[in-house]
Amino acid sequence: MKEQKEVTEILELLAAEYPAPETELNYDTPFQLLIATILSAQSTDKQVNKVTLELFDKYPRVTDLVKLSLEELIAEIKGVGLYRNKAKYILDSCKILIDKYDSQVPQTREELLELPGVGRKTANVVLSCAFGFDAIAVDTHVFRVSNRLGLANSEGVSATENDLMEIIPQEKWSQAHHWLIFHGRELCKARNPRCEECFLSNSCDYYSSLASN
Repeated sequence: MKEQKEVTEILELLAAEYPAPETELNYDTPFQLLIATILSAQSTDKQVNKVTLELFDKYPRVTDLVKLSLEELIAEIKGVGLYRNKAKYILDSCKILIDKYDSQVPQTREELLELPGVGRKTANVVLSCAFGFDAIAVDTHVFRVSNRLGLANSEGVSATENDLMEIIPQEKWSQAHHWLIFHGRELCKARNPRCEECFLSNSCDYYSSLASN
């Protein structure tokens, strides 16, 4: 993994390239962000936004959405992957929010992780984007880019999150999460990464390994 000086340089370059990082999921409330993030698993933010545009217009609050039957919600979210499982998770989570949290989204990771369909990534997105807590949500982009750069050196998502929390200053966790996502979407793609165009190529372990072969 990188020395702290190298980490600082990488973060500064990412900050300059992506100066206003925030989630691309559309939402107005913590509840809507929770639902959008559950829907985003194995779907793009763009596709989720298409689905939630109408969904949140019709059912903006947990007390609105919970009134739907499973089949009705399935019909509303068919545009995203794994929609049957997600519909069940969402309705079960809505019932818990109403019964246990007075229709509010809880603000601790432990409580969020108790909701059906909520893993650590989803919990961290909600904590960071809805409530302003420092958190690194490791999705496929963050996992790929951080390990290619050498900011992390782990085969699993949880271990990658731990690597990043150790090497990145806490006050930059949330920003770094978005920087790495944007970089993965723009340049450091899963297939055919655009290494020759990348402003981080001189600092990238992956690019160095290609050059040495």
